[in-house]
Amino acid sequence: MKFDELEGRMRVYETSHDQSVLPGVYIVARLDGRNFTRLTKEVHEFDRPYDERFRDYMIGTVQHLMGCGFNVVYGYTQSDEISLLFSRDETSFGRKLRKFNSVLAGEASAKFSLLLGDVGVFDCRVSQLALPENVVDYFRWRHEDAHRNALNAHCYWRLRDEGMSVGAATAALRGKSVAEKNELLFSRGINFNDLPAWQKRGVGLYWESYEKEAENPKTGKRVTATRRRIKTNLELPMKDDYSAFITGLVR
Repeated sequence: MKFDELEGRMRVYETSHDQSVLPGVYIVARLDGRNFTRLTKEVHEFDRPYDERFRDYMIGTVQHLMGCGFNVVYGYTQSDEISLLFSRDETSFGRKLRKFNSVLAGEASAKFSLLLGDVGVFDCRVSQLALPENVVDYFRWRHEDAHRNALNAHCYWRLRDEGMSVGAATAALRGKSVAEKNELLFSRGINFNDLPAWQKRGVGLYWESYEKEAENPKTGKRVTATRRRIKTNLELPMKDDYSAFITGLVR
């Protein structure tokens, strides 16, 4: 059997389930760290509940994903997860889902592992969103999740630091309202509202334009050139202001 014929027969098994995102549909990818609780709490013993070193590794990973060949409009990270909003006109890999999932997971895992100096693995899944409002809702969802996670994490680790076991700390928080959790922290000298914004809201990364002086290679004259760079925002707005911020990126 000739190679071309064999390849044609076997390639079908790889591509028979290919699905592509329809044109005009927004693509949002979410990447999650695999077994990161053990990796960050037991193997490397980062500060609990939040560590600036880990935060910066996640930011570095998002920056890499925004510059590795895809047209990413917005990157967002909180805890051990990353969300990426692609340009509505993104055409990489023919918009094939399996390529987005595999390449993004591979790129994120490789970059984070280099930053950490150990193996850190991400998985990836893609949301297909038809309307700008769906995109806003998605990022509001992850934004609110960051707030919930931060409150729970600060309460949990405060109790653990006081000597409670895993089970006892978990049981102590079960069924408590947001107000009760805030009071738990306040009674221990912690005002949740005063904690760093990046812990409660996550971190946003997006492109900004800036002016840079350069030299015209033909004339030798000094000129001003417009460049773009990634801006990292550690103090994202809240609630409706955040919705307006995301809307501005989508439209």
